[in-house]
Amino acid sequence: MVNLIWIFMIIIGLLFSFYNGTTSEVNQAMFEASGNAVELIIGFIAIFTFWLGMMEVAKKAGLLRVITSICSPFLSRLFPDLPKKDPSFGFIMSNVTANFFGLGNAATPFGIKAMKEMQKLNPAPDKASRSMVTFLCLNTAAITFFPATIVSLRLTEGAADPLDIVIPAFLATLVSCSTAIIYDRISWQIVSRRRK
Repeated sequence: MVNLIWIFMIIIGLLFSFYNGTTSEVNQAMFEASGNAVELIIGFIAIFTFWLGMMEVAKKAGLLRVITSICSPFLSRLFPDLPKKDPSFGFIMSNVTANFFGLGNAATPFGIKAMKEMQKLNPAPDKASRSMVTFLCLNTAAITFFPATIVSLRLTEGAADPLDIVIPAFLATLVSCSTAIIYDRISWQIVSRRRK
């Protein structure tokens, strides 16, 4: 469906440019946008490669395992429906860590694997379990210490200090994540009371 929408928008745009006689401006804008996209991607590649490499080093060194074991009491309280040694905890922690460093694209595969593991324990497979909803809140409003995407955008656009966004972004995501978790807990209490 999304492909049809894009095709429709492109055709309408081209027809409108033919009708207005602005075909040359449209062509020029397309080539400029393509050049800007390539420059943007090159800026992204540098930062993403660095942080993905750091994640791989942390994984090989066993740091992610250590972080998971340190955070396991917190994760157990956050996901009370999951068994303590469930493999989804490792994927959840990897997802949280990737989001912490602003690597949303790297966090996605870990999130999908965590959801698949949680689905195996789901008593009602056609509905999201409590743990799945909590994880979705945690993933969507993730705490981000280093917003790699925004920093690379600011770097590409020539900002005077591309890193001055780090502390405000960290504080904003800390508030958003706390709010999401609190809302999740309140919602589950309301739902469990109604079921009784």
